[in-house]
Amino acid sequence: MHIINKIDAGHDTSVIFSFEFFTPKYPRSATPESRSEINDSFISKVTHMAKYGASYCDITWRPTSAEMSVELASRMQNEVPVDTMMHLTCLGMSMEKINKAIDGCRERGVANIMALRGDPPVVGKTTASGDGSSESEKGIPVCGLDLVEHIRLRHGDFFGLAVAGYPEAHPEKIPEGSDVATEQGYEEDLIYLKKKVDAGADFIVTQLFFDTSVFLKFVKDCRRVGIECPIVPGILPIVSYRSFQTMTTTCRTKVPTIIRNTVEKLKTDEPALLAYGVELAAEMCTEILQSGIKELHFYTMNRDEPVLKILQRLGLVKGGDNGVPRVLVVEEEKEGKKLVSFGV
Repeated sequence: MHIINKIDAGHDTSVIFSFEFFTPKYPRSATPESRSEINDSFISKVTHMAKYGASYCDITWRPTSAEMSVELASRMQNEVPVDTMMHLTCLGMSMEKINKAIDGCRERGVANIMALRGDPPVVGKTTASGDGSSESEKGIPVCGLDLVEHIRLRHGDFFGLAVAGYPEAHPEKIPEGSDVATEQGYEEDLIYLKKKVDAGADFIVTQLFFDTSVFLKFVKDCRRVGIECPIVPGILPIVSYRSFQTMTTTCRTKVPTIIRNTVEKLKTDEPALLAYGVELAAEMCTEILQSGIKELHFYTMNRDEPVLKILQRLGLVKGGDNGVPRVLVVEEEKEGKKLVSFGV
């Protein structure tokens, strides 16, 4: 089922929430058996969380493990089962690999794709900028707009398509030495987003943010330029100081001073920081829902407890299961054995 149909069907009557998962990482010493074991554990994690009523789940794309990404998306769709959206990036990918991934999804019944550019390669002739301008060879997609157009051209309406939106503008629109985009850069990013929607994207999922007013302004600005599709807020609960620093730095997210100061104060007390992250995310979601938006998308960081606590605070789920492990990792050899464990 196309995710947009679920969003449209439930928009006026209920809150729709969804979960995003990272594809598992394998240690260099991983054997085929340990890879299979960690994949099974990952699917168990998704199955557990999906039972709380997620309308859909999505899985990130790992270009270096393309076949695994497609296979895990297929298992989520068919074994969990939950309507699944697979992320697909195109920059630095050959046309053959792009088409193989798309065709693989279609063959396995994965009917939803999030069309993304991906991170620019360090070397190579193909380039792309945050506004979607691109330089590609032989028509190979190199930005989100290209990928949406390519999928619609080859597959028509078979796939439901989502694209990324940036409430603070794409990071490449933020000048060095500044934490905000220029007005021109922000407007250019809105226009590019509209092009992606006009090309066939069904809905938008936003980059993380920590200032709800920034997101709500973004929604109004999208409507101002003629974007009418659903805009789903991406919510990142603060679960650890390290992940907070990594994500906000990578995404160049502006963090309100009061939140930054609180995180710094609690950075050596992870349980207290986690509790604050849950409370903060619940407050943000409450404000968003009160504005009339009925969709929430959670970046889980492959951890169940924080997101489930947020949903409980919002009254969207009941109960919980604290016996489920958190982050899936494979430890290195210990006494001649490779162990699957669950770390922070």
